[in-house]
Amino acid sequence: MNTETRNRARLSAVFASLLLVLTSGARADVVTDWNVVMGDVVADLPNPAEMARTAAIMQVAVFEAVNSIVGDYEPYHYRIKVAPGSSAEAATIAAAHAVLARLHPEKAAQIDAQREKSLDAIPEGSAKAGGIAAGIAAAEAILAQRAHDGFDTVVPYAPGMRPGDYVATPPDFTPAFMPGLGEIDTFVIRNGRQFRSAPPPELRSKEYARDFEEVKRVGAVNSPERSEDLALRARFYAVTDADRIYYPAARQVALAQGKTLSENARLFALLSIAIWDGIVACFETKYHFALWRPVAAIRAAQTDRNPKTLPDPNWEALVFTPPFPAYPSGHASFGGAARAVLEDEFGADGHDIKLMNPAMPGVVLHYTSFKQITDEVDAGRIYGGVHFRFDQEAGALLGKRVGEYVLRHALRPACDHDTRGP
Repeated sequence: MNTETRNRARLSAVFASLLLVLTSGARADVVTDWNVVMGDVVADLPNPAEMARTAAIMQVAVFEAVNSIVGDYEPYHYRIKVAPGSSAEAATIAAAHAVLARLHPEKAAQIDAQREKSLDAIPEGSAKAGGIAAGIAAAEAILAQRAHDGFDTVVPYAPGMRPGDYVATPPDFTPAFMPGLGEIDTFVIRNGRQFRSAPPPELRSKEYARDFEEVKRVGAVNSPERSEDLALRARFYAVTDADRIYYPAARQVALAQGKTLSENARLFALLSIAIWDGIVACFETKYHFALWRPVAAIRAAQTDRNPKTLPDPNWEALVFTPPFPAYPSGHASFGGAARAVLEDEFGADGHDIKLMNPAMPGVVLHYTSFKQITDEVDAGRIYGGVHFRFDQEAGALLGKRVGEYVLRHALRPACDHDTRGP
């Protein structure tokens, strides 16, 4: 991402925040403020998994810091010792800053400047000092816990040779992305295998032929069966990951509903955990089954032994095909996990959500429910030509199961002693 694009991203984030304040009559708190800062820090990272990992580590550290002072919920790891009367706002700022500065030292000037600006709004004194100490301690604890999570482990990958096996895709035939991602440590679910999807449809099945034909028709670069609006949304979600979908949506609804600092700390921790664990679970399934992408399937359909699938050796998708197996969909997986958390916190519908991405200036998508968002993401991946419908369905189910598990097992109200099933 070049300097001009980064500047547009920052201006867009500032404009969106101002728009929300002016239209809602509410004010963001330091939890939502630093969620925006985090998004700006990771905006130009080429690796979406690194974005998700940064978000989860930061938001969990923020939760642990705030909760150690407020005590509304069970801790994620353990309760940090804090001085009486410590400021939860100062703890939020210090925890978020410490995580971002450690994980992204190349952005130190930007992150340090934001810390000073945020802390300047808090009066000097023992409350501020105690909060800063609590935030730093929480950040150090979570960073230490994640220091050896396997993120930097390089896992070799050799594509299969059978029909249906994942192979690198045009136009640039990029090698398989992070084949070991499904083995990295999760935050709440036991491991990536816990919610492994059922096998994808057999290549010779009617279901496979049906979904093959659909994406072949509507996902082609010049498909006459796709409206301009559908094409725009497919392009939007081809360049828009979780950090520009579910965090902005959460911030907007949290503002509208007047959530407290403690509630927001928990919400964004749960949301980031669900997204990260959903990604790990998705990639474990992806590389377990290693199913080819539609562009490979359509160009080599003569090899699948299904008489209802006809090859087109020149077929191209509308949007760029990501360099990893198709099944299940990553967007559907982390979207299903995020949706489970957001609906539990805010309710399913009746919202006013606007999504934007500086990569597509002038495009503003409006939603009143979280289901509308995930439905459009699903459609965008099919109409973009990069997923079969069964990829989306399996990903949504996997993500839902991950999100519901996270809600049952993490950051529960301190007074909640109910037995909550596996």
